[in-house]
Amino acid sequence: MLVLALDTATPTLVAGLARRSPEGAVEVLAERAVPSGNRHAELLTIAVAEVLAEAGTTVAALDAVVTGLGPGPFTGLRVGVVTAAALADARGVPALGVCSLDAVGSGARTVVTDARRKEVYWAAYGADGVRTGGPGVARPEELTAEGPVVGDPRFAERLGVEVAPAEVTTAGLLRAAAAQLADPSSAGPLVPLYLRRPDAVPPTSFKPVTTT
Repeated sequence: MLVLALDTATPTLVAGLARRSPEGAVEVLAERAVPSGNRHAELLTIAVAEVLAEAGTTVAALDAVVTGLGPGPFTGLRVGVVTAAALADARGVPALGVCSLDAVGSGARTVVTDARRKEVYWAAYGADGVRTGGPGVARPEELTAEGPVVGDPRFAERLGVEVAPAEVTTAGLLRAAAAQLADPSSAGPLVPLYLRRPDAVPPTSFKPVTTT
């Protein structure tokens, strides 16, 4: 099974191509992790084209598309989800969504990523890698992180614990989607995990327009 994996939940977008065996073994064929800031829409398609070219294949060969659903900022998540849905629809293959935090690190851990507004997105996992808490959003000072903490090391001081650097990976996305890849009929709709309302809001009042 040839799988395209995408994630736009963090300032580093990820596009990767991997082959998954019937037994669940994953071989990453090509991957791009691109510091993108707010340029996901501009850079994601380029990254996808690059990993396909590096692997010597095309969209026509894909068997599934996996995308991170966040949590993350509204605009970035929308780019990744829409791209995944469009590619899967064009190819007629499943589009599978996973929590992006599930694709960061492995085993027992607490994952933290930048949520802006001086907050972090977080999730906790047991020794078997199954999520036991979250995803949520909180101020680092108010979060009790259990076990090793991985993710964005910039929050170590405010969390009061060491944070091992870790990011979303192609292998992590396929690991998080393992059950859905084994049985695509179990996949639900691609619903982004925003966790809070977008910064942009519609105006509550309108200035009258007058003509003379």
